[in-house]
Amino acid sequence: MAEEAKKEEAPKKEEKKEQKVAPPSQPRARKEGARPQQEKRATSIIRIGGKDINGELNIPRALDEIKGIGSNLSHSITHVVETKLGIPKSTHLGDLTEQQIESIEAVIKEPTKYGIPAYMLNRRKDFDTGHDIHLIGSDLTFAVRQDVNRDVGIRAWRGYRHQHGQKVRGQHTRSTGRTGATVGVMKKAAKQQMAAAQQDKGKEAPKPAEKK
Repeated sequence: MAEEAKKEEAPKKEEKKEQKVAPPSQPRARKEGARPQQEKRATSIIRIGGKDINGELNIPRALDEIKGIGSNLSHSITHVVETKLGIPKSTHLGDLTEQQIESIEAVIKEPTKYGIPAYMLNRRKDFDTGHDIHLIGSDLTFAVRQDVNRDVGIRAWRGYRHQHGQKVRGQHTRSTGRTGATVGVMKKAAKQQMAAAQQDKGKEAPKPAEKK
């Protein structure tokens, strides 16, 4: 009888254990008006205009990273890209295809062909070609270096200032742009102290004896 009672108690304990098991968790219902979770973008580096740029940046912000393209020109190029190439300006650089990147580079190399005015270019009436062109990256650095060397070679005043590390465009150099030891520049407080010291020395000095 005792063995039968134990057998009856065993299944009861198993039933209790089965009841303790929690039901599978269900996904929470999304609240009304809640924003969908943004997809995580993989960070990528895109090369455009001879520079590696973060792929998470949009088109105007990415173009602003290129040397030789400022904020005004980047917005102008973005307007051309959006209207003539059909690429929205909010598009991330990493989402563009190779063909789209090549078309944007074509606009950067020859902006006047796409309606960008000549006054926005950084190389108007080039010394060698005589045309209005726009340079970026290493080409711009090389061109500026050549201009400085030309001024130094022909002994122009601007080349002289470049050669001695002075300001070139007529700026004042009393307060900024000093190189070497400054001579003949004193503050008002220092001048007042010097004047007071000279007066004290004049009072203390004995008068010369009068000749009889």
